[in-house]
Amino acid sequence: MSVLVKICGMSDEASVRAAVAAEADYLGFIIFPKSPRGVTLAKAAELAALKGAAKSVAVLVDPDDVLLGEVLRVLRPDIIQLHGHESPQRCLDARSYAGEGVWKAVPVSMPADVEKAARYAGYADAILFDAKPPAGADRPGGWGEGYDYSLLKGFDALPFILAGGLSPETVAAAVSVSGARAVDAVSGVESAPGLKDLARIAAFVRAARQTVTR
Repeated sequence: MSVLVKICGMSDEASVRAAVAAEADYLGFIIFPKSPRGVTLAKAAELAALKGAAKSVAVLVDPDDVLLGEVLRVLRPDIIQLHGHESPQRCLDARSYAGEGVWKAVPVSMPADVEKAARYAGYADAILFDAKPPAGADRPGGWGEGYDYSLLKGFDALPFILAGGLSPETVAAAVSVSGARAVDAVSGVESAPGLKDLARIAAFVRAARQTVTR
C-alpha cells in the first residue's frame, strides 16, 4: 500500500504548487499566530484554492466555536487537525466544521503516550503522532525533532499519521519501523523555519511513495 503524504505549514503559492506538482495527498495550513508557518484564514483560503486533487487540512490549537465557525466559513477545509489539548468530545464537536473529518495530534515520548491515544477512537477520525515539544515551548509542533517511531508499531485503535522530524532522508526508515500508512513533513522540507524548500518537498513525496507499508 502506498504511503499517503501531507506537507504541512504551507504559506506561499510556490510551495503549494510544488506540493501539488509532487502529488502530495494533503496540504496543511496552520492557523496559529505563534507558529513561524502560521497564516491567516484569508491567506489559507487563497492558497487552498490551488490545491488541485490534494485535500486541505486546517491545523488549529484549542480553537473555540467562533474560530471553528470562521474556519468553516472562510476555508471550508476537508480535514481539521486539532493540535492542542482537545478532549475526545471536543474532537467530535469539531467534526461538523470539516468536510471529511478530524485528526487529533498526540505528542509522543514514551509508550504510555501512545496508549492514551486510543481514547480518541470513535471521536477523531485519525491520530497524528508528533514529537513532544521542548519544555517551555510556545507552540505544540514543528520543532523538527524525532522520537522512537517504533513505539507506534501495532497501534490499531484508529488510523494514524506519522509526524515529527521527518525528512526526505529519514522518512523511509521511519515508515518501516512504525508501520505508518501516512506521513507529515514540516521542518524537514524547509531551508529555514517557515521557508519551504521546493526541491525537498518533491524529494520527500518521492521518498515516501517509494516506501511500501503493509
